[in-house]
Amino acid sequence: MKYKLLAMISLLLPLMSNAQEKGLDERVNDAFMPFATWWEGFVLTSIPIGEYNMPLVLILLIFGATFFTIKFKFPNITKFGLAINTVRGKYDELDHHSVEKTELSAPDGDLPGTIKDESKEGEVSHFQALATAVSGTVGLGNIAGVAVAIALGGPGATFWMIACGLIGMSTKFVECTLGVKYRDVGEDGTVYGGPMYYLSKGLKERGFTGLGKVLAIIFAILCVGASFGGGNAFQSNQAAVQLSTMLSLEGGATGVIIGVVLALLVGIVIIGGIKKIASVTEKIVPFMAGVYVLASLVIIFANIEYIGDAFGMIIGGAFTPAAGLGGIVGVIIVGFQRAAFSNEAGAGSAAIAHSAVKTKYPASEGVVALLEPFIDTVVICTMTALVIIFFNMDAGAFDYGNAVGSTVLLNESGAYVGGVDLTSMAYDSVIPGFRYVLTIAIIMFAFSTMISWSYYGLQSWKFLFGRGRTADIVYKVMFLLFVVIGAGATLDAVIKFSDAMILALVFPNMIGLLFLFPRVREEMDKYLTDIKNFVKSK
Repeated sequence: MKYKLLAMISLLLPLMSNAQEKGLDERVNDAFMPFATWWEGFVLTSIPIGEYNMPLVLILLIFGATFFTIKFKFPNITKFGLAINTVRGKYDELDHHSVEKTELSAPDGDLPGTIKDESKEGEVSHFQALATAVSGTVGLGNIAGVAVAIALGGPGATFWMIACGLIGMSTKFVECTLGVKYRDVGEDGTVYGGPMYYLSKGLKERGFTGLGKVLAIIFAILCVGASFGGGNAFQSNQAAVQLSTMLSLEGGATGVIIGVVLALLVGIVIIGGIKKIASVTEKIVPFMAGVYVLASLVIIFANIEYIGDAFGMIIGGAFTPAAGLGGIVGVIIVGFQRAAFSNEAGAGSAAIAHSAVKTKYPASEGVVALLEPFIDTVVICTMTALVIIFFNMDAGAFDYGNAVGSTVLLNESGAYVGGVDLTSMAYDSVIPGFRYVLTIAIIMFAFSTMISWSYYGLQSWKFLFGRGRTADIVYKVMFLLFVVIGAGATLDAVIKFSDAMILALVFPNMIGLLFLFPRVREEMDKYLTDIKNFVKSK
């Protein structure tokens, strides 16, 4: 017995030693990384274009966005003013006005006099829907994601991020219009909408019932996964990194502990549903965006003499990238991939939030939605990029393209940093101590993004498993578990999984959009006609 006991101890000693060497965070990462790497490789399957390999999903994304931009006569430019007026409520009265006075068209083919007041359907205002959706897109992708893009692709990646944001405005317009048109409204007034509904109902309407069902189910499954990845794992990861750096926290379970705290806070909010989320995000989003934009402007004006040089590097690097950055196609891939993660145009996720708007005009919310990629990518991502470029111009902190995974090698210390740490260094170099303010902003960004994405994922979960309370609880527990996993894993593992999950949504969503875009034109014509009649009646 004695010898058997000694033999067992000798067998267990290596395992115990290994457990002592590896902290809880590292063990979480070891378990998570293999799946993340496999999933990224599967989603980013490439096809050869000349001497380069281009991910098929990005080809579909770029083609669709360009097609919609041309087909709808550049709505990202021509409908920008209309979008501003709609979100500030200039045409809200149109939703409640009588048919006789304004001679409004009949939405959805209803006869005048029999039109139900569809403006009463929905749960939130145009502004609340935009705030909820923006909180799901404006987040750490704008802070950490831009740093990753520049570290991997150099300043030129910024150009392609902006290009993706501009044409992505057209895609967002199309998908959010369809989200409102084909939404379901429950007996209690709760709205259920998003790509899974316009794929199933819209394609059935066009005679593709089987295809619609298949695409809707695929989208819903992927959207649940995206809510676990980009919706919270990436957010909790970067929040945990920034907190541990600022507070000098050490220990093998630091990330997991922070993740548990974040999960508890998120869990308190997501019980409330979309109305609670909207009421929280409409207050958080303007404040956090304002603080971040103000700091960015301070740094940009402090380096105003270098603004020409910075944009010269952005434009020059887009077409003549430095050696080792993968050539032009490599920089395009980095720029579009990071922009797609940041603004989600083409992924269809924001259409879920926009579907909850109170309106009888689907196109009204479509034009509101096109503001998202502009705010997210063209404005905020560009500001972040300029700050990092100025920082590297002054300090020579790192060499563009000298990256391992999602981290870049610092010239002075020889350490690898990535994502939010690099951005924090850039801001702190001009505004000493701003890393503390940035930490608060990062936590707020992460928090608002997580609660918004919990709504996206829950809507998809309900589409798959029904609208019962038990299904809700199961999803929310799984969602909160991934908050902890994200905080414990490394940035490289999390960004592989998050990127691939959000980009995977493009496949079913974009296929559906290319079938259904004629319905968007019909809805836009109705909205513009009724605005014209409404203005005449005033």
